[in-house]
Amino acid sequence: MSTNSLSADEIAHFLQENPSFFTDHAELFSNLRVPHPHETRAISLGERQIMTLRARSKDLEWKLSGLVHNATSNEKISMTLNDWCCRMLAEDDALQIPGHIVRSLGDLFDLPTIALRLWDLSKLGDDNEFTQDVTHEIRTFARDLTEPYCGPFSDQEAAGWLGMPPASLAITALRPAAGGEPIGLLVMGSDDPERFTPDMGTAFLETINQLASASLLRLQGPSTPDVCA
Repeated sequence: MSTNSLSADEIAHFLQENPSFFTDHAELFSNLRVPHPHETRAISLGERQIMTLRARSKDLEWKLSGLVHNATSNEKISMTLNDWCCRMLAEDDALQIPGHIVRSLGDLFDLPTIALRLWDLSKLGDDNEFTQDVTHEIRTFARDLTEPYCGPFSDQEAAGWLGMPPASLAITALRPAAGGEPIGLLVMGSDDPERFTPDMGTAFLETINQLASASLLRLQGPSTPDVCA
């Protein structure tokens, strides 16, 4: 008598095609013993299935916990940005907005060093602290910076405005209109090398760019209003 051997794949295919097999052979299901995944003893097929479901449940719990943590963190940042925006809207003197941007961002986001440089805003004089040290290379760098830079300090000229070299930094070109010419550069530094990383999301930095740029447009135009003769 010849015996036809079945491969593991053929057995698996048969069970997939016949889901009622263990229902029709309930005694076989309850008596089957399989290796324990972490021990040397054997356990029933039902117990092994329960262990698998528990492991999957634990994995889902970890993923859900991560999603909740991220959602909470994002909500906190959104509220912080909203507070920052309200402070800028409440500022009556447009000339105070650049300093307000720097101070408020430092306070709200607990950043030790922030620098802001601006150009092509006629209400800011050449002797203004926020128009100093703007070289041709800086303007070219800002023009080429189509999205925020986040990562380690690597001798960027703009990082020199911070005073001390940061462990990590974020640099954003301020553009009042998407794809338009920049009017400034915002540099945020941190002593923590993990605060700004190349793989971090930049959605909130883009929001900071939009809010700051929109508020700074109040500095465009003549430095004094026209007087009717």
